[in-house]
Amino acid sequence: MFNKDVVAPGKMRRKIINPRIILLDCPLEYKKGENQTNAELIREEDWGVLLKMEEEYIENLCMQILKFKPDLVITEKGLSDLACHYLSKAGVSAIRRLRKTDNNRIAKACGAVIVNRPDELQESDVGTGAGLFEVKKIGDEFFAFIVECRDPKACTVLLRGASKDLLNEVERNLQDAMSVARNIIKNPKLVPGGGATELTVSATLKQKSSSIEGIEKWPYEAAAIAFEAIPRTLAQNCGVNVIRTMTALQGKHANGENAWIGIDGNTGTITDMKEGKIWDAYNVKAQTFKTAIEAACLILRIDDIVSGIKKKQAPGQAPSKPTIEQEGDADNEQIIPE
Repeated sequence: MFNKDVVAPGKMRRKIINPRIILLDCPLEYKKGENQTNAELIREEDWGVLLKMEEEYIENLCMQILKFKPDLVITEKGLSDLACHYLSKAGVSAIRRLRKTDNNRIAKACGAVIVNRPDELQESDVGTGAGLFEVKKIGDEFFAFIVECRDPKACTVLLRGASKDLLNEVERNLQDAMSVARNIIKNPKLVPGGGATELTVSATLKQKSSSIEGIEKWPYEAAAIAFEAIPRTLAQNCGVNVIRTMTALQGKHANGENAWIGIDGNTGTITDMKEGKIWDAYNVKAQTFKTAIEAACLILRIDDIVSGIKKKQAPGQAPSKPTIEQEGDADNEQIIPE
């Protein structure tokens, strides 16, 4: 489906069964001279000759197309009134100025090949895979449908709603749903949702930190606390007592056996995610964890903050030169303007 009507609605058919479709990527109009070519005419008859040349050129283009007996001609460029006359006279419907992406989708749906020059057309370029071409009016606009295709490789999802805002919301939801389906097809691994995965990772990191001595245990504990942000946010959104819920969840995950326990986002109760069928895609969850940890590492690498704030100067005091303060290592130097 695409948002176009035929060029001449009164003369051209709006419904064709089993259409022969030709797709073009060239204009069906007289080719203008480049660099503003000037034609100087001395006699009045020469003007008629010039117009006849234009007509013959367009007629020749149309005859090259019509010898393949198409029912529908679609071009991405312009289509002149004269070409429209020749095509409608032969009972051919035409659509002009179609988007490149839509043309590619029509080619996939009906099996046609997009041709750049009409004189290079072949029988194999004609699309015969469509069962029906029809133009319908939806709201105030006309839409062309190419449907009942035998071996389609493209399709259109038509969304209808009461308002633009509602339509945008439906479109976003559909996009999310299609992205989820794509992720599952690419990597069919699932992990429990409702914060169960984060709590399991958090409990495992806490256990790991208890077996490490010295300063190295602190990153494990900090990451373990950070992973609790997701179930805590879920509990806040549900409107339940956050502290009690988090304590109960941490208690269930502490021994590492109840890895499926999480929060039901609708009711706020602590339930088994396997029974509730609440799942997350593994590759999305893994990518989230990686991004979060990389962002934290990036912030920790920034050990210098250069301030550009000027200190207020006492009235009548001469401006002093900026000083360099050295703290610890000679490499860490900060210029602090006074």
